[in-house]
This record gives sequence, structure tokens and C-alpha cells, in this order.
Amino acid sequence: MTRYLTPTDYGIVATFNVLLAVMVVFVGLSMHGAINVNFFKLNKDELKEYIGNVFFILFFSFLLVFSIVYILKSNFSFFTKFPENWISFIIIIALCQFIYSINIGLWQVEQKSLPYGLFKNIGTILNFSLSVVFVVLLGWGWQGRILGVIIAIAIFGLLSIFAIYKRKYIKLSFNKKYIKDALFFGIPLIPHALGGWIITGIDRIFINSMVSVAATGVYTVGYQVGMIIGLLAQSFNLAWSPFLFEKLKENNHSTKVKIVKFTYLYNVCIILAALVLSFIAPYFLKFFVSKDFYSSYKYVLWISLGHAFGGMYFMVVNYIFYVKKTYILAWVTFFSAGVNVVLNYFFIKANGAIGAAQATTITFFVQFIMVWMLSAKVYRMPWGDFLNFKKYFVEK
Repeated sequence: MTRYLTPTDYGIVATFNVLLAVMVVFVGLSMHGAINVNFFKLNKDELKEYIGNVFFILFFSFLLVFSIVYILKSNFSFFTKFPENWISFIIIIALCQFIYSINIGLWQVEQKSLPYGLFKNIGTILNFSLSVVFVVLLGWGWQGRILGVIIAIAIFGLLSIFAIYKRKYIKLSFNKKYIKDALFFGIPLIPHALGGWIITGIDRIFINSMVSVAATGVYTVGYQVGMIIGLLAQSFNLAWSPFLFEKLKENNHSTKVKIVKFTYLYNVCIILAALVLSFIAPYFLKFFVSKDFYSSYKYVLWISLGHAFGGMYFMVVNYIFYVKKTYILAWVTFFSAGVNVVLNYFFIKANGAIGAAQATTITFFVQFIMVWMLSAKVYRMPWGDFLNFKKYFVEK
């Protein structure tokens, strides 16, 4: 895309993705999680009635959010620097995106990996193909890229409704109990989801307003390269967390010492990986993007370090999940989001767009340290054994 889009075009596309992510939070209210939890608690008839009531809530939340955004769209456009006449489409696509999430979530809990994988990959291929046609062949610029996303998500949102109906997972029968249950599950998660969005997305809104949309485009390319470390960390955590939970059940001190040793080694390795990525980024980007985006390499160091701290966060947050005290994470996320907002404003004001990358790094570090301290309180691990070197070497 960078070979056919200008930095300003790319910045508009990045802003669209950021706004779509936050609108999904308010339209969907995280109720797909409630469905996944109740899949194992309700029988098939009860579950399809529950899902039907989720759709009732979804319909009204969509109307409410759409009405508010439509009335205030000129203000949204002014603040985000996103074209006003495209803002309404974001709400519609957020609805389709959430229905899509319900569908693939059901396949996930059913453990049906084949339809899950096919649906996701075909959707990605359609999204990519439409974007290539609209941007490369027809030359429609940022409008073509966004239109490709809109059409792909809309089609798969409609297909999701059909798939849910075909599998007899929906019954439109009003049930106050299910409405209440879904809302009580989803609404408390809004601050947590919103906090997560602020940490990972609001930097682009700040750059739009305080620097330029073109700067956002260049920044986003650097962010995507730095995010490679985040993807590696998330992938590793998918394998590590079940292994960790199994070992913690043993409640064996020597096993815990080995886990702590490995965690420290992992932390060193992921920091080194971030540094290596930042070193090769200038050479990598010269082959991967157009010359208008070469300068994005300067963001990679900060973003990759930030995601390295995010990977270190994964290594300690699992203890909080293990003892089921996840409510404290909402406070950590919201506090970190507040730190991120303040840092973005002052750092961008002082250093320009690079300040947003620096704010991201510090925010991830603060979040990691806070969760590490809290996890140490809720679940005892021998973290300090390696700080007492005399004791350590005497024991050895």
C-alpha cells in the first residue's frame, strides 16, 4: 500500500482503523464474551434465546451510537482529522465487525477450527484483493483502501448472520434475564476495552491533531514494523500460559525457581530482539516500503521496545489470571491509559511524532511494572531470590 498511497493517504487509513476499533467497543459492549462463557452453561435452546437477546441489545446500542456520532460527526471530524462524510460508515462496519466476532467466537468454543480458519482467511483475502483492485488498478487512493475494508467486513458480517441462523443459534424472544446478564457482563468491560484502545490507538489521533495526518501515515508504518515484537510475544504467550498454569498446580518451589529463571531469560531475549529489529529496520524498510516512508525507521526502536515490555507484561499477568483476580487489571489498564494520554500530549508537543512512540514505550513499561508488583502480591513467586546474590551463590 505504501507504494500507491501517500503518507497522508496512509494516515487517513490508519485513523479509520483506530476509529473502527473504538466504535466496536461501544457498539458491541464486549457481549461476544458473554456468549462464549454461557456456551458452556446453557443448553442449546437457552443459548439461542440468549444470543437473540444479545442481538436486541446490539440493535439498540448501534442506533444509540450511530445517532450520537451522526449528530456530532463534524466535531469528530475536526478532532480526529478524518473526513466527515465517511464517519457514519464506521458505525455500520463496527456493527458488522461485532456480528462477525460472535460467529467466529461460536466456532471457537465449538472447537471447529476448519470453518473458523477458512472464514477468517477468506475474509482477509477478500479484504486484500479488493484493496489491490481499488488502490492499485483503479487508483482510488485512501478511499479505495477503506472501501475494500468496508465491503469485506460488510459481506462477512452478513455471512455471519446467515451462518449463525443456519446453525440454529438465534431465537428472537425477549428475555429480561438474559438482557440483564449480557449487559452486566459487557458494560463493566467498557473501561478496560477503552483503556486498551487508548494505549494502542490514541497516539495516532494526537499526531493527527498536533502534527499532521501525513506524519500519522509515516508513524503507522514504523509502528507496524515495531509491532512484530508484539506479535511474537502474543504468540509465545498462547503456548506459555497453559504450560505455566499446569506447573503452578504442582506448587513446587524448585519448579517456581525454574519458571522465574526462564522469565528473566525471556525478558533479556525479547529486549535484545527489539534492539536487533530496530537495527535492521532501516535496511528492511528500504526494500519493503516506498521512499516516502523510509523515515518510519526512527519509530521502530521505541515501538519495538514498548512491545517488548508488553511481552514482559504477559509473563507476569498470567499469575493474576491464575488466581482469578482479573478485576485489578481494569484499574491498571485505565491508569495506564491516563498516563498514555498525558505523555502523548506533552511528548508530542516537545518532540513531535517521535514523542508518541516514546509515550507508548513508557506506558507499556509502567503497565508491566505495575502488573509485576500486583502479581507478586496475589501469587508468591521467588522473584527476589536472584537479587540476593550472596544467598544465591552460597546455595549453589
